[in-house]
Amino acid sequence: MHRRAAETLDVVLARDPSVRTRGEALLHPTVIALACHRAGHRLHRRCHYRSARLVSTVAKVLTGGIEIHPGARIGRRFFVDHGSGVVIGETAVIGDDVSLFHQVTLGSTGWWHDGPGERDRTARRHPRLGNGVTVGAGATLLGPITVGDNALIGAMSLVTSDVPDKSRVRAVPASIPSPGTTSPAHEPPTGPAGKKTHR
Repeated sequence: MHRRAAETLDVVLARDPSVRTRGEALLHPTVIALACHRAGHRLHRRCHYRSARLVSTVAKVLTGGIEIHPGARIGRRFFVDHGSGVVIGETAVIGDDVSLFHQVTLGSTGWWHDGPGERDRTARRHPRLGNGVTVGAGATLLGPITVGDNALIGAMSLVTSDVPDKSRVRAVPASIPSPGTTSPAHEPPTGPAGKKTHR
């Protein structure tokens, strides 16, 4: 346990340039989230579900919004940068050396996609991330997909299918219109027969 704690502090120092000492790293959201998750995960495996949920809720408050379901499985040297708004579902599986940025969601596709009697609580509903995966800010990964080792998921990406090893996934970036042109967001709305209307 002591070695795991020291390893977590070293990961924070290595991946967050704003942290200068182990003492400062102790206050990092990653350290608090992982300590609580390990306790909650042990309770969850022993079927103490309510107590496990309580630990998870305390961790969410203390970290400013890192919500990890106690059933999720997380490997070694896990890191969350900033952490606000991170959600990790119950059946998510995370490998070693994974980094997530703020507002990342590892979620399911939702109960409304299940047919009558299709919900299997033992089935994986959330993503599996391989070793060395990095997920950028605001990215959303949904369903029982698999992200291969050393893949890079760019900020704001929506991923709903498997990602091969060492792949790079990115969202469509914003574009700047050329001078004198009008972007679609700034065009006047059109009325009947395609006539432009003005507010």
